[in-house]
Amino acid sequence: MARSLTARERERIRNEKAKLHNYYDYSLLILVIFIVAFGLIMIYSSSSYTAQISKKYNYDAAFFLKKQASTAIGGILAMVIISRFDYRILIKKLPFIRIKPVTVLYITAMLLQIVVLFSGSEVNGAKRWLILGPVSFQPSEVTKIAVIIFTSYMVYLSPGMLDSFWGFVKVMIFMAPLIALVIFENMSTAIVLLLIVTGICFVASRKKLYFIFSAVSAAGVLAAYMAFGPEYRRERVQIWLDVENNDKGFQILQGLYAIASGGMFGTGLGQSMQKLGFIPESYNDMIFAIICEEMGLFGAIVVITLFILLLWRIFTIAISAPDLFGGLICVGVLIHIAVQVLINIAVVTNSIPSTGIPLPFISYGGTSVAILLAEMGMVLSVSNQIKGY
Repeated sequence: MARSLTARERERIRNEKAKLHNYYDYSLLILVIFIVAFGLIMIYSSSSYTAQISKKYNYDAAFFLKKQASTAIGGILAMVIISRFDYRILIKKLPFIRIKPVTVLYITAMLLQIVVLFSGSEVNGAKRWLILGPVSFQPSEVTKIAVIIFTSYMVYLSPGMLDSFWGFVKVMIFMAPLIALVIFENMSTAIVLLLIVTGICFVASRKKLYFIFSAVSAAGVLAAYMAFGPEYRRERVQIWLDVENNDKGFQILQGLYAIASGGMFGTGLGQSMQKLGFIPESYNDMIFAIICEEMGLFGAIVVITLFILLLWRIFTIAISAPDLFGGLICVGVLIHIAVQVLINIAVVTNSIPSTGIPLPFISYGGTSVAILLAEMGMVLSVSNQIKGY
């Protein structure tokens, strides 16, 4: 028969439980806000000239800053609110309709991708936007968070299935329709989604060899597509291989000039010459080139270091998460940010052919920063469920 606890032992247990508290990663929160604030400064620096000389932007030097700042402030508030909810609510059935929020998110992302395919608005030659009254957004950004959460949920339900290749195939059967729809909208984003799904499965699997085979096969298919696919894809490869002698490599070439002219410590904040019409829309995907020009190699290293610290904090939360679902959400967010940082910097430095991937939290784009902040809210929500002393 089990011995009953003494009054002193019960008191000791109560005291131990009282010392436990939910861990909240304030360092991650501050780091995210700092990077977003830095992004706003660089957006103003890189866009002010373009905005103040254009009637389209009301001759307002702060036009892009105001738009991005309003979205960023709303996104930060949303991040904090999301972080205060238990992320596990996503896999609990909603009352009345008896369906889980994770399923609702997956279906919503699917419907949005179908709608934009047929009724999307075209901007700069690409049909990627949905406009609902005063609000415009890219459904592919919503799809990123849906893919992260739904893939994590599938693996959480049956983690052992990823020890075989067919388990990975089962996950891809569910995720392939979403990725396929995004391909029609943006090939680069579809590649990011594929890397997120594969990365989550790779981390959760105890057997890694078939992932290596899959990665090599996928790389071969992608290379063949770039070499023998649509004309504009082959053109991007040609520009990459000979950017100096290709008229359509103007933007990348000017970005390289910006990086070179920055030297060690840059020309000074706001003193970029390449943003004066030489780099089209320098506040978007090419903003890293302006950072290099105005802040030099030192500034570039600082920015990369900030992202490394951010990824390290996410990794720390992932390995300390209270369950597999929370850990894999963090892994998905980590892969999303890491892949976009690597691709963006590689494109700006002409290390890979050009794509349309923005620099997370820094490049101009309301939908992108809002979704990224929502993802960070999820990571902070996981951190808030970690028990510590």
